[in-house]
Amino acid sequence: MSLKKRKEIKDLTKLTLEFAKRDLKSRYTGSLLGITWGFIQPTITILIFWFVFQVGFKSMPVDDFPFILWLMCAMIPWFFFSDSLNGATVSIIESSYLVKKINFKVGILPLVKICSSLFIHLFFIVFLFLMFYIYDYDFNIYNLQVLYYLFATIVLLLGFSYISASLNIFLKDVGQVVSMLLQFCFWLTPIFWSLDIIPSKYVFLIKLNPVFYITEGYRHTFIYKEWFWDKPNLTLYFWVFSIISFLIGIFIYKKLRPHFADVL
Repeated sequence: MSLKKRKEIKDLTKLTLEFAKRDLKSRYTGSLLGITWGFIQPTITILIFWFVFQVGFKSMPVDDFPFILWLMCAMIPWFFFSDSLNGATVSIIESSYLVKKINFKVGILPLVKICSSLFIHLFFIVFLFLMFYIYDYDFNIYNLQVLYYLFATIVLLLGFSYISASLNIFLKDVGQVVSMLLQFCFWLTPIFWSLDIIPSKYVFLIKLNPVFYITEGYRHTFIYKEWFWDKPNLTLYFWVFSIISFLIGIFIYKKLRPHFADVL
């Protein structure tokens, strides 16, 4: 790699992170608690689900693990995924003034939204470690696997984000469709319910959802102590799906990019 190319990548990385910090601050501009809301809202949602299902419905520990820990392991990556995709879908439209600048790399805008959500997600990963420590579960080698599943989530998000962000410029309904699909996906993903309640003949349909690989991966990392290569078929399916989605996203973006300024 040439020195010029490395400098360009370094500058783009710096610009992306700077924009991500600015985006995170701008989300809560004018509110009394500011950026703190980014941490309060997911926490309250987790507590509500915990109260409803453990206190209200008397949910028992899952596989001998406290329900709150089992729930958090799936809810935290889900928050990251849904928040990133919702933000990335409208990222180019929100920054339409930048699209018309000839030298600006529009392609970083979806990534900016992902990085912005990543800041909050990293906090909740630390919070998750703290919760396990409070419940007397020590750190183990399997916990390092969270970095792998974090990377897997970002790759999956990139493909979806370039598709939705590019199409949303020309079809304004895409943002609504993405929000609706995320709600649908939330209830079909075993986040607050166990896969064991599904008849075995339908389990494969649930596993076709790529988010299932992520949420279950976090549980394998923190609870079940299983490596991702212990499930080779599911891992292969996820990466084939993610790479194809990414290639489709890049293709759509490159095809539509020359027309962004005309529409915006």
